[in-house]
Amino acid sequence: MKFRSVIFRIMIGLAFAAPSPLLAQDGVVKEFSAGFGPNSVGVVDASEDTEIAGPQAIYAGDNGEIFLLDQVNSRVIGFDAREPAERTRSLALPEGVDPTDLIVAKGNIYVWDGKPIALESREGGLTRSLAPDGAAIDETTQSMFAQMGSEETPEGGAGTRSVSPSTGRTRQLVASRGKGPVAVEVTPDKGGTSARIDVSQQGASTAFAKLQLKVRDKLGSIEFLEIDHSGRMYVLAENIPAYVAGGASTFIARFGPGGAFEGVYELPLTPNVALSRRFVTVSADGDVYFLRTRKGVVDVIGVGFRPMKNGQVIDVRGPQPDYAALAKGGKGAIAAVRPLTRESIVQTGRAFESFTWRLTPSSYGADPDNQCNGFNRIRRPGYLIGHAGQNVRGVPYCWGCQGSLYQFAGKVSRGALAGNVCTRNTPRYDVIGVDCSSFVSAAWGLSTHFTTAAIPSIASLVQNPWDLKPGDALNKPGSHVMLFMGFTPDRKAEVLEASPGACNGRVCRNVYPLAALLERGYEPRRFRALAD
Repeated sequence: MKFRSVIFRIMIGLAFAAPSPLLAQDGVVKEFSAGFGPNSVGVVDASEDTEIAGPQAIYAGDNGEIFLLDQVNSRVIGFDAREPAERTRSLALPEGVDPTDLIVAKGNIYVWDGKPIALESREGGLTRSLAPDGAAIDETTQSMFAQMGSEETPEGGAGTRSVSPSTGRTRQLVASRGKGPVAVEVTPDKGGTSARIDVSQQGASTAFAKLQLKVRDKLGSIEFLEIDHSGRMYVLAENIPAYVAGGASTFIARFGPGGAFEGVYELPLTPNVALSRRFVTVSADGDVYFLRTRKGVVDVIGVGFRPMKNGQVIDVRGPQPDYAALAKGGKGAIAAVRPLTRESIVQTGRAFESFTWRLTPSSYGADPDNQCNGFNRIRRPGYLIGHAGQNVRGVPYCWGCQGSLYQFAGKVSRGALAGNVCTRNTPRYDVIGVDCSSFVSAAWGLSTHFTTAAIPSIASLVQNPWDLKPGDALNKPGSHVMLFMGFTPDRKAEVLEASPGACNGRVCRNVYPLAALLERGYEPRRFRALAD
């Protein structure tokens, strides 16, 4: 059995049974065009210094339905993977909910909007769960969101997961389809090339499966995703070499019911695939689906399986971006306004994220707000909607804007209009905030704005991505840049960024699998004027 593409690139009549060991070819299960129709999703094409904005998450339901978080259109859409040509199901999100992540657990839909929110389907839309606050959000649901870095930010910015950085052990809870609720303990070896994964029923004292995972270079994040109806186990993992040109890779390792390693699904991450929070999911029958957003189009990909021998070292190589070509052009001189230390950069970045200010009626703007060109989005960042006259946290995203935190605070006090997520429009000069590169420029103490294309002229390539330090950057020229804050105990990259999609229109803290960033063309960069 092989995936095939037909007219409109929709696979017709494919029965998604248990995965075949002969399946080694990726195929498009369903393609969505940009728009709002039944076979469309919201896609905002990239502009200078902005990534493509599209669906932020994909998740497989219990009955073969695939769900996409259509963030731009403020809805969740679903389709039957066994009948992809049939009409999709559209569920509007409740007013005031602007999520960046989605999971489906125990037949319920949960979204992430700074915290997990339980939703119920009613009359073609979604409403907040009527259960008492917190009753529907258990520890397992929290852990499943944490698979892709969706976690509540502790005050003060300390820590990301409640695990010890000294031991490197991580405990994960998953509501699996094949075994019910399971607890997973991940223990990497000291060299970082292999890990032991113990899987047990929640509450049990002994593991029913002990998995061994070994890569050629060094393991990045390891996330236990699913146990299918046949008892097969699926683990998302990363292989990250000690040099950026080595080809970091993201894959899913599959293990048999007894724990024997069976092979891998290589995820088709390339520099032209837009960033999304949750880009892969595993169905109850063991099919692996990948979310690919590109210019004007979103594909749901069925990922092919490559069998391997039990105990075999995984040597999967991802794309190798041409960093020398990406670094060409841009500004030459650097214009730092003050001596820098890593501590000062981190403090400045966190100040942008934690800054609390009063959203006055004049800063909020008139209602109804003007729509942006070409899609159903208004000028106002989502986190500000409905909060006029209240205190809000975080400096808003503003396309083409720049300035220090001191300048922003001064303009806010004078009632300037705040935030602009219309990235396909001409930048407005009557609005305040920061975009991705002006935020990093401000954190680096620059008196001028260096775009993502210009950042390579003032920041050296960090050859070993594991050498990234707080205050460095992950930069994709012409697209987006993030301020690196450190590695989490489970080896993900913690960043601060200004983003209209991933941050709901403000400066926020996020956590990403590192290899997934490197494969998409993000470069580890170090500001040349930085004092270590």
